[in-house]
Amino acid sequence: MTQRALDSSGETPGPSRPAMIDAGAELDPVHPMEPPPPPHRPDGLTTAEVAERVARGEVNDVPVRSSRSLTEIVRANVLTRFNLIIGVLWVIMLFVAPIQDSLFGFVIVANTGIGIIQEWRAKKTLDSLAVIGEAKPTVRRDGVAAEISTHEIVLGDVIELGPGDKVVVDGVVAEADSLEVDESLLTGEADPVLKRPGDPVMSGSFVVAGGGAFTATKVGREAYAAQLAEEASRFTLVHSELRSGISTILKYVTWMMVPTAIGLIISQLVVKDNNFKDSVARTVGGIVPMIPEGLVLLTSVAFAIGVVRLGRKQCLVQELPAIEGLARVDVVCLDKTGTLTEGGMDVTEVRPLNGSDEAYVTEVLRTFGASDPRPNASLQAIIDAYPQTEEAAWTVTDAMPFSSARKYSGAAFAEADGTASAWLLGAPDVLLSEGDTTLAEIEQLNRQGLRVLLLARVQGDDLDAPGAAAGAAPTALVVLEQRLRPDAGDTLAYFADQNVATKVISGDNAVSVGAVAGKLGLAGAENTLDARRLPTDPDEMATAMEQNAVFGRVTPQQKRDMVAALQSRGHTVAMTGDGVNDVLALKDADIGVSMGSGSEATRAVAQIVLLNNSFATLPSVVAEGRRVIGNITRVATLFLTKTVYSVLLAILVVCTQVEYPFLPRHLTLLATLTIGVPAFFLALAPNKERAQPHFVRRVMRYAIPSGVIAAAATFTTYLVARHHYSGEGALDAETSAATLTLFLVAMWVLAIIARPYTWWRIGLVAAMGLGFLIVLVVPWLQDFFALKLVGTTMPWTAVAIAVAAATLLEFVWRWVGRRFGA
Repeated sequence: MTQRALDSSGETPGPSRPAMIDAGAELDPVHPMEPPPPPHRPDGLTTAEVAERVARGEVNDVPVRSSRSLTEIVRANVLTRFNLIIGVLWVIMLFVAPIQDSLFGFVIVANTGIGIIQEWRAKKTLDSLAVIGEAKPTVRRDGVAAEISTHEIVLGDVIELGPGDKVVVDGVVAEADSLEVDESLLTGEADPVLKRPGDPVMSGSFVVAGGGAFTATKVGREAYAAQLAEEASRFTLVHSELRSGISTILKYVTWMMVPTAIGLIISQLVVKDNNFKDSVARTVGGIVPMIPEGLVLLTSVAFAIGVVRLGRKQCLVQELPAIEGLARVDVVCLDKTGTLTEGGMDVTEVRPLNGSDEAYVTEVLRTFGASDPRPNASLQAIIDAYPQTEEAAWTVTDAMPFSSARKYSGAAFAEADGTASAWLLGAPDVLLSEGDTTLAEIEQLNRQGLRVLLLARVQGDDLDAPGAAAGAAPTALVVLEQRLRPDAGDTLAYFADQNVATKVISGDNAVSVGAVAGKLGLAGAENTLDARRLPTDPDEMATAMEQNAVFGRVTPQQKRDMVAALQSRGHTVAMTGDGVNDVLALKDADIGVSMGSGSEATRAVAQIVLLNNSFATLPSVVAEGRRVIGNITRVATLFLTKTVYSVLLAILVVCTQVEYPFLPRHLTLLATLTIGVPAFFLALAPNKERAQPHFVRRVMRYAIPSGVIAAAATFTTYLVARHHYSGEGALDAETSAATLTLFLVAMWVLAIIARPYTWWRIGLVAAMGLGFLIVLVVPWLQDFFALKLVGTTMPWTAVAIAVAAATLLEFVWRWVGRRFGA
């Protein structure tokens, strides 16, 4: 194949227009003071030269991490604001009270340990999957091309490029064969840039058409946008409604807790003239339960376990909130090829047109197959049907690789008799004029779900001239059959059942795509639209997107605009794809999903990579996200109910100037049985509830009334008990009665949150109740937790108050559900 980048004199043309970078002049890749490009070495570096460069540190050592380091994991789980508060209180309690009043500290240590272990498991899963999905560029060394890891590239390496390949380090183009590079991720400009020998290429850009090779001139942290690859696959907990919502809740909790705690300290230590150590213990007992210490832990654990579960299904979650995000998605945009259909195709028929000789057409197709060293799926099907013979009489004199923007490829041949001919192969409705009679024949084939390419002869030899397709003479139709993914129909049915709209967006003919989608049972597959007729106005485009389900002849820029149009209507959009034409849309979608066999560029910008290339894995990701969101909403309600009743109890104690009713051991017991243990099981349980927005509002509208009712019932029992009991041991009896009421009310909150009931949920609630009963009847546990019900009147009064509170809870929860929705 000739190198079209060389002009007729054999000299290398000047560089193409310089790429404009927003990041500032110091990052300009075409700086006038830079040294001239290195001489091209077609065979690449030798092994000895590679060793020398490694020894000098001239290696691409940017750490591409899929997760936080162990040190960062430990620091994030240990060094928290609330751990600091509880730690200080724990140390105080170890000096002034029995060990049972310090149990809350051991619980925090256990929780933190669980969080570290689970996140470490998730890290190992992510790291192992990241190695599987890692881009491996092809590098020439000692005259041999081989795939190596990105971090093994050294300065001066010759790196080959093909469609979909990501430029992993900065360099200078050494070879170019219609090489077009998309720099939009760096510059924001959507138009691909034609690269010629001597032109710069930057890390973070990717090839959309053609091929070639470049010499690495900057590696490691010196490369422009070296951070892009690192950030694309880093484990992160940001940009999540759950995480930001919990942070907001913790901020409000801190504001409530500080003044309340100060008032409680003054009340118990200054106003009341009690035993100092007992006053300190009861003060700490009032402060500790205000802190929802396990909420952040369980959120992290739920996410981490989600990563591990999806990892077992060969699903790489490159950004952790993607699990949550996909569960909130209400529109999924699918690229047909590689998603609904498998990558391969089969040639079922070749129809000569206008009296063309079939044998001649066969020879054209056979030689066309040899024109592209990196054929796409359509051309590969032609190569398989018409393999090149050893005694090939025709030779390729020029070639133009397929471009998703053009919708066709081209090649020029020197035939056996010396005749020169030039050909285009691509979309019939692009290459033919609108009124051509052949289009009716093609329409019938498209309605059967077949893909049709037109082989057309053109005049002249400038294949990529703007008007090259004008006047093309139709020569033959190449009919291709696409292989449907066997699991695609079930996946589309799942999304339909979950009220998630599915939009099929493809570069192929709209009617053909609609027929394929119809075979898979996509609702609305008959509503097809040719994207060339799509309005450019964003609002009109959004209307068209909502009214139609299948779109054909879509350009890469249109895919991006279509995603933006849907987002402008308030939709949460997921985009799936595997081709380089999907990159811009994947990057802009709320959630980008790439196939593992997709191009390096798509895998780099996607939040989720399906390493097993199975579209059927997506329902598992949605289900995992719904599990996390639904369960954390339940668990957060439990934790914040405790915070609300703890704050209110402290305020009531301060206002009434009475002793705080509980020691830390009492609330540790209650929190363990009504929140800690059940929350752990509820956070990890299956949950198919559809994700709802407004996490903070949904949690607080239940937690606040629940906490108010629990505090009011508990304090009522405490005040009644203070009038009922007198003499030595009265405070312990009052505490026991108040503890009984609080436990029963908290258990009812748990019983409500555990709905809908299953056998294990009923067993969980019953086991927690049994645990409290054992404490009440076993003598040494009574002494350990300082819980002993005295008499019968007050205990039954406590139960009666708890029953009244539970009845009110049921009424309030149902009213909130009707008033604000579930």
